[in-house]
Amino acid sequence: MGLFSPPKKRPNQFNYIPRYFDPEKERREARRRELRGESSNDTTEYTPGKYIRTVREARAERKAQQKQSNGTPRAVIAFGIAIAVVILYMLVPRIVNIITLAGQKTNPEVRQAELETEAFNPYTPITIVPNDYTEE
Repeated sequence: MGLFSPPKKRPNQFNYIPRYFDPEKERREARRRELRGESSNDTTEYTPGKYIRTVREARAERKAQQKQSNGTPRAVIAFGIAIAVVILYMLVPRIVNIITLAGQKTNPEVRQAELETEAFNPYTPITIVPNDYTEE
């Protein structure tokens, strides 16, 4: 059944049909190009990396045009604004504190009143009062 097959008369062959240069076909195609108005001498052959180079050069030219037309990219401007906001956020409280301290130093009566109304000062000396309480 599937275990034994009869021997073959010929071995399996690869069906390869070679393609050769046909000078007659080349002459016909050249004549057709001439009749259509195309140049027969204008056959550009492929050189390795030709398409990659053209794409790279086109990309570089497009980037150069964008850089000239835009001036500075929007991302750079946004980054500069963000840095300015962070600096202002850090400096404004300190500047306000300096201004308030300067205002307090010029008015000594207000500063003295603040010191007197202060509730607890750990550096003031403690006064000890003797216990006069007696039990009956």
